[in-house]
Amino acid sequence: MTKSDSSANVEMLQILHDLILNWENEVVEFKQATNSFSQHEIGQYFSAISNEARLKGIQHGWLVFGVHDRTREIVGTDYRDARGLASLKREIADNTTGRITFTDIFEVYDGGKRVVMFKIPASVTGVPTAWKGHWYGREGESIGALSTEELERLRGQSRSDWSSQLIEDSDISHLDKDAVNIAREDYKMKQNRDHISAEIDAMSDEEFLSKIKLITDGKLTKAAMLLLGDPDYDYLLDTPACVMWRLYGTNDMVTDYAKFKIPYITVVDKVYDKVRNLTYRYIPDRRSLRTVDIPKYDTKLQRELLFNSIAHMDYAQDGRIYIDEYEDYILIRNPGTFLPGDIMTVLRPWYRAPYYRNHLLAEAMTDLNMIDTVAMGIRKVFRIQQERLFPMPDYFFMKPDEVVVRVYGKTLDENYMRMLYDHPEYDIETVYLLDCVQKKQRLSKEQYKHLRSLGAIEGKAPNIHVSLNIAEIIDERVQYTKNKAMDDQYYFDLIINYLQQWGGGKKSDFIALLGDKLSDVLDDRQKENKVKYYLKVLSKKDIIRHTGGNHRTGVWVLGKSDVL
Repeated sequence: MTKSDSSANVEMLQILHDLILNWENEVVEFKQATNSFSQHEIGQYFSAISNEARLKGIQHGWLVFGVHDRTREIVGTDYRDARGLASLKREIADNTTGRITFTDIFEVYDGGKRVVMFKIPASVTGVPTAWKGHWYGREGESIGALSTEELERLRGQSRSDWSSQLIEDSDISHLDKDAVNIAREDYKMKQNRDHISAEIDAMSDEEFLSKIKLITDGKLTKAAMLLLGDPDYDYLLDTPACVMWRLYGTNDMVTDYAKFKIPYITVVDKVYDKVRNLTYRYIPDRRSLRTVDIPKYDTKLQRELLFNSIAHMDYAQDGRIYIDEYEDYILIRNPGTFLPGDIMTVLRPWYRAPYYRNHLLAEAMTDLNMIDTVAMGIRKVFRIQQERLFPMPDYFFMKPDEVVVRVYGKTLDENYMRMLYDHPEYDIETVYLLDCVQKKQRLSKEQYKHLRSLGAIEGKAPNIHVSLNIAEIIDERVQYTKNKAMDDQYYFDLIINYLQQWGGGKKSDFIALLGDKLSDVLDDRQKENKVKYYLKVLSKKDIIRHTGGNHRTGVWVLGKSDVL
């Protein structure tokens, strides 16, 4: 949001007077809005003006507060202060296609009268701007639903598809034969029809690739070269085609790396052969000691994220896809803006991608069973992490031309993990909000209210945390207490049996004895504190006693009591 200084105010005031004198009904709207105005109406005007601007070939339109809508007289407005105007940009983005919002908001002063000017961008080429799932347009000064003709006209506007462009002086000999064979088999698996498999088997390679539009008039498309190309001919592409894996040590220095070139149809297995997918152990059920052993990273998740990066990256930027592996997480980077705008939008059940940056590439990868554009890859990835009881992926948009996603290979918060275990019925949007809580990210009042209604969070802002949620009914709380006592008894018995066998032991001996038996969700310090707790309980009951030295170097022996 821009508040005009003296020189900028003069410039914007001139624009304002020009709009008043030469305004066009469909792309400029004046409102008095003396001190308040419905957010929903603003959203409707935003959608309508954005769409009309695109239809008229204009870069932007205007919504102006503080001008009488009939007389065009400047009357001034008290609508929101600078802080409130800044938050309005986010409020509009939360409910529009692709999170499109005001290009800028200007506070302009004509003498002592304040005018607020909202600069509204034209809709994205081929993608009408919707407000809360509805497309709006203008007829004179009236606002209403876009006509079917206008909607189709907006959707039909051309968009350049890099992946469908033909490569001159190319032919099927520049493809990798093994990759083409894999593509044929994957296509038949995807279709899963005997008569289609027989049809494909009867085709030559060129006929098959022409059928799925990767070859046109004998020439390769860029999508064909990316997916199936012979790496010796990667120079035929006008942009580097490379996936790089890098391993980072504890000091954030690269300790190993590898580059992977085309064909991309086989790149996932090659990349993730490098990833150290060790076994992770945790205890999801607070009522038992049963451990779960799983790989740190799910194979389907790895495949989905890398193939989505390949399908949606902006190849015109001449960039690479990076798979950066750290001790407990992986970062995946690719050039290009995040088309949906934000993650929460994608997680909503009704969301459908407005368009694909590389339409032919995405279609071919769908045909070859590499991605599923209907099921939405991001929702699938979030669901996988939910089922594993792991944190949700983090998406970062710090750079406007790069998408970065972080995938965790461990749990972060026991309460979060066990809340998911106890409530597998939670929808993905609720799980995402819980994940925000465990990561100390702020939510709206409505979102906090939703989680409180489920009993999923506790505390007062800003110290909100996921509820322990030990039990929801009295009988379950009693059972939990019994199980907890049994768990503690197990560790007490280990300590007592050790002293009966060896006569004495230091605290370090008991840490070694119990360390690998305590939950892996505890760090070393927490495990040490747990051992100290058990020694303290036994000592108070005189079952064991401390002899000589301090509590770190001294020796524990059996005491006089045998009653725990």
